[in-house]
Amino acid sequence: MKQYIGVDLGGTNVRVAIVTELGDIVEEIKRPSLASQGPETVLNNIVDMINSLENCDQCAGIGIGIPGPVDTEKGSVTLSTNLAGFTGFPVVDYLKKHFDLPIYMDNDANVAGLAEALVGSGKGKKIVYYVTHSTGIGGALVVDGRLVSGIHGYAGEIGNIVIDRHRKQRDDVNTLNAGAVENEASGSAMVRKAQESIDPEITSASQIFKLYESNDPKAVQLVEEMSYDVGMLLSIISHVTDPHIFVLGGGVTFSRHLYWDKMIEAYKSLVHPTMRDREFVLASLEEPGVIGAAMLCYSQEKNV
Repeated sequence: MKQYIGVDLGGTNVRVAIVTELGDIVEEIKRPSLASQGPETVLNNIVDMINSLENCDQCAGIGIGIPGPVDTEKGSVTLSTNLAGFTGFPVVDYLKKHFDLPIYMDNDANVAGLAEALVGSGKGKKIVYYVTHSTGIGGALVVDGRLVSGIHGYAGEIGNIVIDRHRKQRDDVNTLNAGAVENEASGSAMVRKAQESIDPEITSASQIFKLYESNDPKAVQLVEEMSYDVGMLLSIISHVTDPHIFVLGGGVTFSRHLYWDKMIEAYKSLVHPTMRDREFVLASLEEPGVIGAAMLCYSQEKNV
């Protein structure tokens, strides 16, 4: 059975692991990512971590999950917000100077979606759409076991999809469109709205859901609006991709028992009748980032 090296690079930490083609982690190392120190320092740290793996010489490839949209042909990030100096930096070419292995790279949400599609909750499904509903909102489209990244790496960057063009432009938050779903229904958006309408001391979506359970009217309104907005997002995605299954993960989904029925009801009200049988499941992997990064190699080999 083949093994691959997965690299899950974040703004705070980096994980490097050896992963089998079945998605099992054999060996793993975690260190600070050194994100503020520039690409060469960050990548040299990763090189050292890979070389520290006991069986790295037995692996058939290296896969990298990295924040931001990725040009998968050039092996570079087209827009980096939390890794200093990475925009346009030739990450894959730099690593190829150190390793004589196939090396692949994609967006971190994309590789998490790939993991869920290949060895997680979407396993066995032909078209899987993965949505992460957390501080932000992101996604990944996996078709026949392979990611669809797009020409500029923006496929799956669903946070900028407009669910209501009459909402307020949030220049104080970011540069997304007015009515972009990330600014209206993400965990951070829920907190911002709750601070404005309920209590400025609220710091997490879980607090909002507790207020919802106690029938606080403003919390009820906020959760119901979020549920409808996410349902609308899913209907838009479904009309474009018509997936066999939606896999949803992220911190907000920890409270799914309080809003999924409303979300799915909204979805069903916005799609064609024959699309209402869509399956919605919870993401199941504990470490989809590093597993999905490694599975990039398996996916590429399988689809050559």
